Amino acid sequence: MKKIIPIIIGIILIITIIVKKNTKNDIKEINEFENIPLYKKELQKEYELFKKNTNFENKKIVLYVNIGLNKPFYEGTHPSKYLNTNYILVNKYNYLTKNYIQKNLVILDEYSIPGLRLNKEAYESFKKMSRDAQKNGLNLRIISAYRSFEYQENLYNKYLKYDNKEIVDTYSARAGYSEHQTGLTIDIDNKRQDYNKFHLTEEFTWMQSNAYKYGFILRYPKDKEFITGYKYESWHYRYVGYLIANYIHEHDITFEEYYYTFIDK
Repeated sequence: MKKIIPIIIGIILIITIIVKKNTKNDIKEINEFENIPLYKKELQKEYELFKKNTNFENKKIVLYVNIGLNKPFYEGTHPSKYLNTNYILVNKYNYLTKNYIQKNLVILDEYSIPGLRLNKEAYESFKKMSRDAQKNGLNLRIISAYRSFEYQENLYNKYLKYDNKEIVDTYSARAGYSEHQTGLTIDIDNKRQDYNKFHLTEEFTWMQSNAYKYGFILRYPKDKEFITGYKYESWHYRYVGYLIANYIHEHDITFEEYYYTFIDK
């Protein structure tokens, strides 16, 4: 019996060490996001669940969950913040109410098709950009700008007559979720070719190198559909101001990534 007791004690000690080690590992696994910038304690469980279903590194998991990408588009939505500012975010997780109208809209009198409205600061910057483009023999024209909730609702419903909802959602926003309602977004062409072929024009090439200098970003770039929720649109630009546009241009990121890294953090 005396020989058995030390053996039993030894087994107990080994089991205790194993349990403690596993407990430490569990704690480490649960808290592995805590020291990552942008970490939000209230989203801990969502980070963990998203990690189980993806192969992203922890830093991206935190950012993507903050954006809302762990949920299907149009689920877990919130009212947009920072209304009437250049850094308002409207996407498939952040919406505007039916009655929201940008406070600083002006009627466009040049470099545009008739009857459009846009934020005054954005329009002044666009006019400067268009004049500079003209010096290079190029033409930039706004073909769509501010859209009301009702306008977007009618447009979306029109598309539903031709495509099913899943397809329409890849190229048109539902009412309240359209950036055009912010009064900071424009669709452009070069006056000669259909806007769907804007990516084939010299104007597009020029915009790729210069739009950020005037505070504009290509809002739905190629290969970023997972984040933006929309297919590539070479004609769709958003005014965010020079500092933000410059950073996005230099780092090749989307507005969502910038927003949840520097604005809503």
